[in-house]
Parts: sequence; structure tokens; C-alpha cells
Amino acid sequence: MKSLLLPVFMSCAILFSFFSCATVPKEPLASGEMRLLSLEVPEKEDLRESLPFMVHISFEADDNPEIVTACFFWSGTGPSCSKVTYLNYGTPGTIKVQLLPKSTGLIALEGYIVYKKDGKTFSTNVVGTNIRIIRPSL
Repeated sequence: MKSLLLPVFMSCAILFSFFSCATVPKEPLASGEMRLLSLEVPEKEDLRESLPFMVHISFEADDNPEIVTACFFWSGTGPSCSKVTYLNYGTPGTIKVQLLPKSTGLIALEGYIVYKKDGKTFSTNVVGTNIRIIRPSL
């Protein structure tokens, strides 16, 4: 059993480092396009199972697209979509979403945004980060 855990752990470590090194395309935005730049979890060190936490997503957009929802993958499972709680069309723009973890451990959290422009629905690129969810202290 122990001999099986090491290869599984090493595979997860390699997978996590791959996701953390994802790059964002540098081409100019197409008309009406929205592109995510990063996904950050400010309280990354204090994430607890069943306690909500905030995710900050930076983006750039041509004009001000209508944000429909934010969708997330938790280590490949999902997507599960959530309502955006804060939106600022700055340079870069900022989106904040509150998430509720339902499991513990090392998790590759990836997200994308569904938005509308000129009556059509689009999805952005995917950005992600690695987080660790622990059981709450009693």
C-alpha cells in the first residue's frame, strides 16, 4: 500500500505544478472578448472545510461584457457555478466569488467566467491555483 502512495503523490505534485504554471495568451483581445489573467485565494493558508472563502479573479475585457456566472473545477470535478459577488471593470478588472469547500486535502482549483456580449454567450479561458482545505478545529 505504501509503495502505491508515493507514485500517486508524485503524480499529483507534477499535476499541481503544471496548473500553477499556466500562461495567459498575449494576443490583443478580439472585439467583445474577455480574458482571465489570474485566480487568487487571499486567505489561502486558512481554508477550512464547510467554511466559505473568497476567490479573486483578474481579467481584461473589450468593453464591459455582462457577467453571467463564475464556474469552477475542484481537482477536475465540476464544473460548479456560483454567482459573482463583486465586479469592477478596471484595468485589470476584478471579480470576486465566494466558494464553499466540501472536501479536504490538496486541491487544484480552476475557474472560468460565462459572459454575454451582444446577446451571445461566451466562456473565458481557464485560470487556476492550488489550495489546501483542512478540517475545522474543534
